[in-house]
Amino acid sequence: MKVHLTRRYLFSASHRLHSPALSAAANHATYGKCNNPHGHGHNYFLEVTVSGTPHAHTGMICDLGQLDAIVSQQVLNRYDHVNLNELQDFASVVPTTENLTFAIQQILSRAGLPAHLEGIRLEETGNNSFEALGDGLGDNAPSSVQ
Repeated sequence: MKVHLTRRYLFSASHRLHSPALSAAANHATYGKCNNPHGHGHNYFLEVTVSGTPHAHTGMICDLGQLDAIVSQQVLNRYDHVNLNELQDFASVVPTTENLTFAIQQILSRAGLPAHLEGIRLEETGNNSFEALGDGLGDNAPSSVQ
């Protein structure tokens, strides 16, 4: 029997949506108030969904402490309380939440999670959330995450 587990995490980060390939007017038209030169911040809610078969002795699909430690080390420590525009991860892409979602999926795909990564969901606001399904391996995401 395959069971899905979703864990929820919170981190805060700022960004400015601005493409060097666009003029100032085009950036403003495309990104609106999110193109503010001083940037703006969000409290992001990250949901990580993994799956597996419950272990015969523990009844769990994975060690939650191990999952939390990996997500903290690989994602939260990397993105919490930072300006995304200043990170190498977004040197060649605009730090939209779509690109952040792809970046997190790629990171977790390579992180050695204790269960199979089904996907992630990233909530930017009460009105906007983004999902990346699958383990991200082989996907051509527009992120430059190393």
